[in-house]
Amino acid sequence: MRLTTLSCAIGLAVMTAGLVTAVQAQASSPSAISRVQQSQQYPVTIEHAFGTTTLTEKPQRIATVAWANHEVPLALGVVPVGFPRQAFGDDDDDGMMPWVEARLEELGADSVNLFDEGDGIDFEAVAASEPDVILAAYSGLSEADYQTLSKIAPVVARPGPRWSSSWRDMIRYDSAGMGMAAEGEALIERLEARVADNIAEHPEIKGKSIIVISHIDPTNLSRIAFYNDNDARVRFFHELGMVSPQFVSETAVDGRFAGRISAERLDELADVDIVLTYGGQQLVDRLNEHLLTSRLPAIQQDAVILLENGPMATAANPTPLSIPWVLDDYVDQLSVAASKAE
Repeated sequence: MRLTTLSCAIGLAVMTAGLVTAVQAQASSPSAISRVQQSQQYPVTIEHAFGTTTLTEKPQRIATVAWANHEVPLALGVVPVGFPRQAFGDDDDDGMMPWVEARLEELGADSVNLFDEGDGIDFEAVAASEPDVILAAYSGLSEADYQTLSKIAPVVARPGPRWSSSWRDMIRYDSAGMGMAAEGEALIERLEARVADNIAEHPEIKGKSIIVISHIDPTNLSRIAFYNDNDARVRFFHELGMVSPQFVSETAVDGRFAGRISAERLDELADVDIVLTYGGQQLVDRLNEHLLTSRLPAIQQDAVILLENGPMATAANPTPLSIPWVLDDYVDQLSVAASKAE
C-alpha cells in the first residue's frame, strides 16, 4: 500500500470520557448525543432508522460500510479491520482518498482491508473481517442490508433518511458505536472551529444562492438533476452561509435528497448565483450554447465551479478527514465564483 506524506492534518487530541447509554435518533441535532447521560457502563443502546442496536461491551474490531464512515475511527486513532474501497475521487487507483492514506501513515498502519462495494455491500468480506461492530451512520443502507449485516455484528445504521446524515451525525453516531462519544464531540468542536475560521475569511460567499447539479448530460440538457436540502453537500453550503434556490428547497420532501428540473422550467432557477457540478470544459461550453441554460445568470457570468473526478470532487460532501484537507481550496473556489455573481 502506498501512503502519502501528511501535509495537512487536524489535531486529534483525545479526551477520556464516559460512554453513551442511549443515542436519540434525531439527525442533524447538535444535542442528539451530548444531552444524554454518559457513564462508564454497558450495555449501550443506539436508536436509528431501523430500530435500536445494543452493544454489550466496547468494540475492539471496527468495520465500516458505505461512504466515509471509516474516517471516524481513523480520526479518533483507530484503524478499522475493514472499510470500503474508494472509487470516485481516487487519484491514484489505490482505493483510498489522500487524507485517508495520510492518516493511516500517521497511525503507522502498513496494510488495510478494503471491501469492494462496486456491486453493493460485500457481506462475505465484511463477515471475514470479524468485526465487533459495523459503522454505517452515513449511508443509503436498506432494511434488508441492515438485517444481513446485523447477522454479522451489531450495526450503527443511519439515523434518518438514506444519505441524509450530516458530517456531525456521522461522527456522533459512529463514535458512539465505538464507545468514544466524548472523543467524537471533541473532534466535532475542532472541525467546527476550522469551518468558522474559514467563514470569517470569506464573508463574500454569505447569502449567495447555489445549486449542486448531480447529473447533467452535455448531449441532452432536457433534464437536470440536483441535490436538495436533505443532502450533506447542500447542508454544508448552508453552514458556510450560503442558501438554496427556492425550487431546490421545495423538492426536499419525504426524505428525498435529490430532485430534477426540466429545461422548460429553468427560469425558476434565475435566482441562482453559483452553479457547482461535476464535469469538464465540454459541459460548460454546452451550457453556454444551449438556448435555455445559456439564459441563466450564473452561466452568463461564468459563476460555475467544476469538480472533476479527483479528491476535490469529493470535497463537496464533507467528511471528518477531508474538511481540514481541502476546505481552504474549496472555499477559495466558492469565493471566486461569488465574485463573478456580484
